Amino acid sequence: MDGLKPVTILLVEDDRGDQKLIKRSLTDQKIANDVFIAESAENALEYLQRTKNDDGQCPRPELILLDLNMPGMGGKEFLRRIKADADFDTIPVVILTTSNSEKDVLESYKLQAAGYVNKPVSMEGFKEIMNELCEYWFVICKRVSESQLACAKS
Repeated sequence: MDGLKPVTILLVEDDRGDQKLIKRSLTDQKIANDVFIAESAENALEYLQRTKNDDGQCPRPELILLDLNMPGMGGKEFLRRIKADADFDTIPVVILTTSNSEKDVLESYKLQAAGYVNKPVSMEGFKEIMNELCEYWFVICKRVSESQLACAKS
């Protein structure tokens, strides 16, 4: 993974302990990811709206890691809203949650989640999951630049 450019990740997670574990696990990767944390789905929507200003304070994420179970607006409603917004519908969203309910998995994929991962309970588990996510999303998958997205939408 050496030589790859940093990737902007938006982590939508209300649990501060999980935020810390996920961020530390991402930091341990060879890619110098820029991780922005939104503690609620509402804050994440505000962050995404600010990316439209292109002022550098809120860079557009190339990946969103989303917890499903949060107070206020839940993860499914957040996913529904961003996938209905032409400005954000191409951002891959990976569900990272404690729920292993088949119903949650199916609903998430119906709402166009790019992946569904159960949160591990240990630091080693988080490191393994983050390593696999980074390998898949930033090495294996072809990424599209914002200029290519703009051309495709016009």
